[in-house]
Parts: sequence; C-alpha cells; structure tokens
Amino acid sequence: MSSAPNIHPGHGHGHGQGAWGDELRATMALAWPLILSNLTMALIQATDVVLMGWLGTRQLAAAALGLNLTFALLLLGIGVVAASSPMIASALGQRHNNVRDVRRSFRQSCWVAVCIAVLSWALLWNAAPIIRSLGQDPALALDAQAFLRGYMWSILPFLLFQAMRNVVAALERPGWIFAVSLAGIALNAVLGWALIFGRLGLPALGIFGGGLASSIVWLCLALGLGLVLVRDRRFRRFHLFGRWWRFDGPRFAHIWRLGLPIGLTMAFEGAVFGAAAYLMGLIDAESIAAHAIALQIAALTFMVPLGLGQAATVRVGRALGAGDRSGITRAGWTAWAIGVGFMAAMALAMWAVPREMVGLFLETNASNARVTDLAVSFLLVAALFQIVDGAQVVGAGMLRGLHDTRVPMLFALVGYWVVGIGVGVWLAFGRGWQGVGIWVGLASGLALGAALMLARWTMRAKLGLTAAPGG
Repeated sequence: MSSAPNIHPGHGHGHGQGAWGDELRATMALAWPLILSNLTMALIQATDVVLMGWLGTRQLAAAALGLNLTFALLLLGIGVVAASSPMIASALGQRHNNVRDVRRSFRQSCWVAVCIAVLSWALLWNAAPIIRSLGQDPALALDAQAFLRGYMWSILPFLLFQAMRNVVAALERPGWIFAVSLAGIALNAVLGWALIFGRLGLPALGIFGGGLASSIVWLCLALGLGLVLVRDRRFRRFHLFGRWWRFDGPRFAHIWRLGLPIGLTMAFEGAVFGAAAYLMGLIDAESIAAHAIALQIAALTFMVPLGLGQAATVRVGRALGAGDRSGITRAGWTAWAIGVGFMAAMALAMWAVPREMVGLFLETNASNARVTDLAVSFLLVAALFQIVDGAQVVGAGMLRGLHDTRVPMLFALVGYWVVGIGVGVWLAFGRGWQGVGIWVGLASGLALGAALMLARWTMRAKLGLTAAPGG
C-alpha cells in the first residue's frame, strides 16, 4: 500500500501525457520513503566500513569477509519476510479491514525471522573454518570470526525490523521507518567509534566492538519501531504483539511459499558479491579492502533503483489487479526509466571523481596508496555496471508485480553465478586481470540478468503474465 495518489479515472486506460505524468507522480510518492529507508540501512553498514578503514587495512579486509558471509543470509531473510507485505496489503484492502488477518501475517513473518536468524547463528558462530576453507588467510579468517561474533546477533533484530516495516508501509506511515532508521545511523557512528577505539568510557574492543555496535544498534531500531507499533493509534488497534508465541502453520507455510523465490533471487545477487570478495582474498588483503570500499559506494547508489523496484511491484500489481494493461505498461516503464536514468547519472559521477569517493572511506596516505589505486580502478568498472544493475533490479520488481518470481530467480542464478562468476574467474586468474577482471565479470552477469528481465517484461502479454489474478 502507498500514499501515492490514485490515477485519475479519465486516464485509467489512456496513453496521453496526463496518464504518464500521473504515473510518474504516483511512483515517486510511493518510492521516495522506500528509497530513503533503504539508504539509511546502507549508510549504517557504510559507517562500519569507514570505521574499519580507520582501524587498518587488514581489519577492513577481515570485516569485509565477515559482512560478505552474512550478506546473502540477510537478503534471503529480507526476501522471505517481504512476502508478508502483499498479504498485509490485501487484508487491509478488504471492505472490512481484516485486523486478525493482518496480525496473523505479521506474527508468522516474525516466526520466519526467528527461524532464519537461528540457522544463521549456527553457521556464523564458527565462521573461521568456513572462511579458511574458501582459501583465505588463516589470520584474516580469525579476525573475521571475531567481527562476526559481535555482528551476527544483529540478524534477528534486523529481520524483525523488516517485518515491522512491512506493516508500517502497508498502513501508509513510511515517515516512522525513515525517522527510526535515521536515528540508527547516528547511534551506529557514535557507538561503533566508542567500542572500536575505546572512547566515551567504553572498552576498546577493536574489530569485535564494530560488530557488537551494529548488533546493539539494530536491537535499538527494532525496539524503537516496536514501540511505535504499540503506541501509535493507527497501529495499536491491530494488537500486533498479542499472543505472539502462537504458531500458525498454514500462514507460516504460505509466507515461505510466496517469499522463498523472492529471497533466493535477492540472495543469488547478494552472494555473488560475497563470492567476489572471497575471490579477491585469493589475490591479497589489499584487494579485499579495495573491493569493500568500491562495493559500499555502489551499494549506496543501488538503494535508489531498489526502492523504485519495490514501488514498481506495487504499481504494476495494482494495475494487474484492475485488469488495466496500459496501466501495467506505464507503471513498469516509468519506474524503469527513473531507475536507469539515476544510475546513469551516478555512473558519470564515478567516472568524474572516483578518487574523491574512495577518500571518504580511506585516508589517502602512502600506506594506503595501493588500496586506494585498486578501489579507483574497481570504481571505474562499477560505473559501467551501475546502469545494468539498476535495470535488472527494477526489472525484477516489475515482474514481481505480475506475480512472476520463479523465472526471474533462474535468471539471477544463471546471470550472476554462471556468467558473472565464470567470466570473473577467467579474466582474473586466466587472463591475469586480477581484481578488475572480477568486477568486469560481475558487470557481465548483471548485464545478462538485465537483458533477460527486460526481454521477459516486453513479452509479458504473449507469456500470459498480464491476466488479472484469478481471471
């Protein structure tokens, strides 16, 4: 659900400029709070990268290995928990607001979050042997495990925050998400700095302190948004936390069925960047650190088309439900054009001032010179894949609005893993391109994913994807 204005009835099936202008306004009204919320979450992780860069290149490399091990798990969790969003929205759209149905979906999305968190904890507690088995330096693996033993506890509050965010967004109160997330950025910066370096009377815990700070911050964010759900009059009537311990098997299974293809699609993309970090580790620690910086810059810009893709899902889905084929066309192409246009502008910025961007994350001195040079070379390649990355993530959102999740999941698997990693390994180690080769491989995989998503979108009518649900 969104706070977007409805399309004027006179434009419902038209193709005039007025209908496209209405769609542009509706898409942006829905997308901006999602974009801002995504950006705040990315900025919390960016703060961790900056603080680790201050601590040293090896610590930054170790933290990057740890973060990349958790990234795919977090994206899988976000995707599965996200299934509660359309379920809650449809319940709210019923003539008599189905309070009980909203509560069932929310409560079981929390159960899903707990299951994913517990499995993740079991995997991450002894991360060092896993990281060593992937060919990484044993000392770096131990440092990465130390970071993760502080950071891994953030997974549960992070996923519970996502479950609560779905309710808040469905009830058209996205300002709360943004306000709580914004407070988290400031808290993470201060607490991370204090716990890493021993400031404000707190112990100097080094790399473990950076991970612990993130866990504390996400716990505070989850408690903060939970307090909003309990205290705000608009949310209080749902009694969302009432009998939260009750297990609801059918609804729990439905969330997994709907959410797993979404989660796997997101995890395939997230994990490919994690795999790239581990391939960098086969080169040296400086390459890992440079990759972490370049990836963090790319991740910040990615949050804009990600939000537009989330908005496209809703706008396309609404038009699909209304049986409005011209509305589907407008909703999809509007979000796609904004997303790709924004990423093209970001690509130009990366080409223009790459060294200045890297300087935000790493002090430019003689000891960091090689890391800086590598990060700049990676950013120049990242500038090229910005555009295709934006195209594929908005494209996936457009198809999701058509309830098309399984085929895009296969596109992600083939594009990112078969082509992306395959080309990257060949160029990096077979052709001697090293880290730049890995980034060129990533760009190739994203380009193929974008092309496949776009081809499926343009053939949506022939494939029978535009028939209204149940129609």
